[in-house]
Amino acid sequence: MASMSTAFPKTTPFLSHPLTKSDSLIATTVSFPSSSRSRSLRRATLRVRSALIEPDGGKLVELVVPEPRRREKKHEAADLPRVKLTAIDLQWMHVLSEGWASPLRGFMREAEFLQTLHFNSLRLDDGSVVNMSVPIVLAIDDEQKALIGESTRVALIYKHPKEERIARTWGTTAPGLPYAEEAITNAGNWLIGGDLEVLEPVKYNDGLDRFRLSPFELRKELEKRGADAVFAFQLRNPVHNGHALLMTDTRRRLLEMGYKNPILLLHPLGGFTKADDVPLSWRMKQHEKVLEDGVLDPETTVVSIFPSPMLYAGPTEVQWHAKARINAGANFYIVGRDPAGMGHPVEKRDLYDADHGKKVLSMAPGLERLNILPFRVAAYDKTQGKMAFFDPSRAQDFLFISGTKMRGLAKNKESPPDGFMCPGGWKVLVDYYDSLSLSGNARLPEKVPV
Repeated sequence: MASMSTAFPKTTPFLSHPLTKSDSLIATTVSFPSSSRSRSLRRATLRVRSALIEPDGGKLVELVVPEPRRREKKHEAADLPRVKLTAIDLQWMHVLSEGWASPLRGFMREAEFLQTLHFNSLRLDDGSVVNMSVPIVLAIDDEQKALIGESTRVALIYKHPKEERIARTWGTTAPGLPYAEEAITNAGNWLIGGDLEVLEPVKYNDGLDRFRLSPFELRKELEKRGADAVFAFQLRNPVHNGHALLMTDTRRRLLEMGYKNPILLLHPLGGFTKADDVPLSWRMKQHEKVLEDGVLDPETTVVSIFPSPMLYAGPTEVQWHAKARINAGANFYIVGRDPAGMGHPVEKRDLYDADHGKKVLSMAPGLERLNILPFRVAAYDKTQGKMAFFDPSRAQDFLFISGTKMRGLAKNKESPPDGFMCPGGWKVLVDYYDSLSLSGNARLPEKVPV
């Protein structure tokens, strides 16, 4: 099938890895909870690897054309049919171009789309299975389809089953799903798939490109730091001291298991988010303050932006978040309560069961190599004046500060209890909500001095 060339604008269970010849063994035993289908049924010896985990499919896919060939490829692309990309299309193109979805080599063909939709996985030519839980597709309308016609240089066009896609991705077709309304409901009735040759690396020129490390670049940085374990933390919110406690405690646990230099990949999502989330530029400024204030150790933390859009698709989406971090070199993934979840768009309840995300990750096809680290619940301990792991035997001593409560305090320029968030990070959050009130907008544009 012909390639599709596209030019870019400038813009707690621990699961054991298969042992390889380069691995070294640490004799440590890990207990697993009981579950009928989970691979966490057994007790296993944790194998401490001396090299980064391999990407899905065994090789990292990179679709950006090498610089010496770009002029030639741009000349070829001039004669190809053109498809207009939305902002979210561009974000998915970015994801594909750098290999976050390896071994996927372009927008999904129909067979890949159906496997993703119905099995949350892709079967490769050698019979092996990799996880793939969210469709990465490019929609076109009837007019674009007619313009493309029967071009032999363009890959397969197939119908866009919107209702089925929404139902299987979110488990509901209720109105008000942010991503569905932004990217699916009013999108074209056709999907176009095929291999990509990306003519230039994606650059947003927003002051944050220095944080946008590709999987290849992240692997180089992790190897440079001598990481023998990489634990990834996905987030779309400001970091408070409960998050920091969780991350530092995770490193402590990995050291106790025999790892010598575990590295944290602090990996905020950088694509589409819903209107009431704090914009990326403000979140990155807040994360920098967390490192400056010493809440997290810069020597053992790599901060980078994950370019994916956010779907808010709960247990389905969290598999994508975990799978993509394998391709970046992470062999441990921290998962918390209701990952990638949201409130029901119509009813007054959560859309997903809060525990299903971590349960699904422990059973998901194609994620057997990834070690899943469930959150320990952290809350504000009034007796110690700091964030601590919740002790149900003295529940009256703990204060749970929800995201809604945190936003309310910041909007009103009120301070949270001492020890909830570092002062520099809290000031960024207050400044963000203060700028909203000054502008009169529900949400400001992304740009902020960084």
